[in-house]
Order: sequence, then structure tokens, then C-alpha cells
Amino acid sequence: MNLPRWPVDPATRNSVIFMASANRWLVLAIVSLALFLIVIDMTVLYTALPSLTRDLGASAAEKLWIVNAYPLVVAGLVPGLGTLGDRLGHKKLFIGGLVVFGLASLAAAYAWAPSVLIAARVLLAIGAAMMMPATLSIIRLTFHDERERSLAIGIWAAVASGGAAFGPIVGGLLLEYFWWGSVFLINLPIVIIALVLGVAVIPAASARSNRPWDLIASVQIMTGLVGVAYAIKELAKPAPSYAAMGTAAFIGVLALILFVRRQNRSAHPLIDFKLFRDGGFSAGVATALIASLAIIGVELVVSQRLQLVLELSPLQAGLFILPVPLGAFVGGPLAGILLPRWGGAVILWRAMLLAAIGLGGYFFLFEAAAIYQIASLAALGMGAGTAMTAASSMIMLSAPSDRAGMAASVEEVSYELGGTFGIAILGSLLSAVYSASLVLPVSLGAPDLAYDGLDQALMVAERLDGASADDLRTLARAAFDEAFVVVIGVAAAILIATALLIRLNTGRITAGREMKHDK
Repeated sequence: MNLPRWPVDPATRNSVIFMASANRWLVLAIVSLALFLIVIDMTVLYTALPSLTRDLGASAAEKLWIVNAYPLVVAGLVPGLGTLGDRLGHKKLFIGGLVVFGLASLAAAYAWAPSVLIAARVLLAIGAAMMMPATLSIIRLTFHDERERSLAIGIWAAVASGGAAFGPIVGGLLLEYFWWGSVFLINLPIVIIALVLGVAVIPAASARSNRPWDLIASVQIMTGLVGVAYAIKELAKPAPSYAAMGTAAFIGVLALILFVRRQNRSAHPLIDFKLFRDGGFSAGVATALIASLAIIGVELVVSQRLQLVLELSPLQAGLFILPVPLGAFVGGPLAGILLPRWGGAVILWRAMLLAAIGLGGYFFLFEAAAIYQIASLAALGMGAGTAMTAASSMIMLSAPSDRAGMAASVEEVSYELGGTFGIAILGSLLSAVYSASLVLPVSLGAPDLAYDGLDQALMVAERLDGASADDLRTLARAAFDEAFVVVIGVAAAILIATALLIRLNTGRITAGREMKHDK
């Protein structure tokens, strides 16, 4: 994701400048459309999960992997594919990513089994990881005026930070009229439009870097993330296999250790861990990760409760969550206005505290009148959106100019990793507490499948007689609500703890930024 250099040939350089200048806003629209597809696919399945779980007969573990496979693979591949873009040209990787993303969307839409859908989600992630590092590099190449470039990057950041929050709404709207596969099929016309326009107008000028593409490191980090996430999921099962959990945790941690050692010894690391010595950089990464964890993990459990407990339609559930993305889109520009006045560190902890207050309010008011729930969700979205935008600024400003591309990759990985662990940790906690809270009388004759999740319990209830089915539904929904309260409380506590840690370290962060500025 480093800023590409111009070709040596002056004639080629001039033609590329002319084309880029004439079509710069169209180029921004193309890469923003692609970025929107990338981030929205993290959450678009939230409202579709009950439908696809029922139609495909997915287990609780398969359901979490259907959601989690995408952000895990993206987080693992982004650093390596950013370097590959430097070597091959960002336009080539972007166009190739569009093709892979489109084919994977078609496969996912018509998946006939959970394993097929998981495989298609992995292929979607490969296409997304090819495109994501290229989007910001293309913007930097296309916009030469400093003010226009700042505006373009601001739009890019707004799409990146707020786009995922619209996933449940898009999914709900489609499921109101179509089957669950439509949430993937809708990608195809957008991919085709972006592909045709991208080939025609995106500038192709890019330097070929001599930096090697470290495939081994990419495999290491992806293996580490998958291993740790699998261990968390296994632990959350009603009857976990401790051997499988221990093996996955060992492999995951070992792979991450090997990745860190390889990066520290490499002359061309995918991630230079020395960047984390800067307080502002570390605070920005931590905020991006935790804010993404909270907003994506909470959206998952809230959308499930709205549909499975309150029996809202997918569209109604998506609209109910609308205050979260709207708050995030308001918070982004607000952060840009306040950053010069307050400074990044102050914005970070205050925004995280606002998100914590919003989520804490929802903890107490989730059964209150709708207006109070909406206000709480809006505060969560505004706080998280403000924090994510400020975090992006802190990450980019804290890194030296020759590490700008690497810093951008770390920023993107932080968002993806936060979403991944938001789903893994909060989703697994929801499953674990639900299973522990559900106590079914032997007289019901319900199979053990009912303990896997509320989706499975409701499917079991469909096969029971009237009174038994009603009892099972009532008990399962009560258990889900107990788990829901625990998850919201834990997420709010994480936000509060993060805000306090940043507040306590504000002086060190500010001092580090001032020293860097003086140099």
C-alpha cells in the first residue's frame, strides 16, 4: 500500500496524469464501491443467519465459521497481498480481486451445504484481501491536489469504518423479498460495473518493488488467527473437546510466535513491530481493534435477539439497528473537526467512553421503550465511529513517512481482526452462557441439539407437539436473554476499560507525538 512511483517514461507519465485527473472522482467512486462490498460482507449475514441456518441445517459451530471465515482470512492475507500489489501493480491486483470476489459471491449464493458456504466465504476473503490494500494506493496515485486527496481519503475512511454497520440493514431488506442467497448475489452487478469502469479509468502506473512477497509469513499469521479462533469456539461448546481446543490453541500461538520472530529478523517485514513503541500508534491500533470488536460483535448478538426472541422480520431487525451506522457516520466527520482542537489521545478515550455509555445504557434499557434503545444504540455508533476515525488518524500520523503503507495495512488488519474476535469471543460467550443457562425437563424429550443455540432449539420445537413446543421455545428464549445480558455487559466493560487505559496513558501518548513532531 505504499504510494506508487511514476513511470520513468515522460509520455506515459503525462498520459496517466491526464487520465487520473480527468476521472479522479469516478476512480474514487469505483474503489469506494469495492471497499463497501468488502466491509459490508463482514456483517451482511447477521440478519440472514436464522434463514440459512434453517435451510442448510448448520450447527452452531458451522454458523460461527460461516461468519468468521471471511474476516479471519482477510486479516491474514492483507499484509502479504499489500506487498504483492507493490510488485505486480495495484490496479492488476484490484481487478483480479474483483473477479475472484464476483465468482465467490456466485458460489456462496447457491451453496447447498454449510461446508460449501464456508469455502465460498474463504474465496470471498481472498478477493477482498487482494482489493483492500490497493484501494488506498489507487486513491493516492489518482489525487494530486493535497486538499482533494485529504477529502478522498476521508471518504475512504468513512466507508471503511461505517460500511460494515449497514450490513444487517442491507441483509434485512433483501430477505424481506428474496432468499438468503440474495445477500451474495447482489454483489454481482456492483462487481461487473466496478470491473468495466476500473479497467477503463483506473491509472495503471505503479513501480515494481524489489521487496519480496513473504508467502510464509502470510500463512503463519492466518494459521495463528484461525487456530486461536477455533480454540475459543471449541471452549464455548456445551461439551468441548479439550484435546481439539488445546491442539488448535498450541498451533495458533506457535504460528503467531513464529510470525513475530520472522518479522523481527526480516529485512523487509510485513509488519515492523518497532512501530508499536510509539504510544500514539499503539493506542490507535488498540482503539481500532476494540471499537471494531464491540460494534460488530454487539450487532451480531442484537440482530439475533431481535429475530429469534422478539420475532422481528430481517428487515425490521436491520432497521432497528440503523442508529448504529448512522451514529458512526456522524461520528467520523465529528472526529475530523475535533482532532485539531483536542488532539487524538483525548478524542480516543472520550469516544470510547461515549460508546461504553451507549452500550451500558442499552444493557439497562434493552427491554424499555424503543426510543430509549434507539438512543443507546446511536450513542454506541457515534462513539465507535468517532473512535475509529481518530484511531486511523493516530495510526497514520504516528508512523514515519517511509512506513505509511505498512501503517495502513496494520490499520486495516486491526479492523478486520477486531471484527473477527468480536464475533469469536462475544459469539462464543453467547453460546456458552446459553448452553449453561438452558435447563430442559426430561419430559420434553428434546434432543441435545437444543443446547447448541436458540436457532437449533427453535428447529427442534417445530418437531414437537403444541404444549412441549411452546415450553421449549419459552425456556430457550429465556436462556438466550440471560446470555444476551452477559454479552452486552462484557462488551460494555471492555469499552470502559479501554477508555480508562487510554486516559491514563494520555500524557505518554501526547509526549510521544510531540517528540516525533519536533524531530
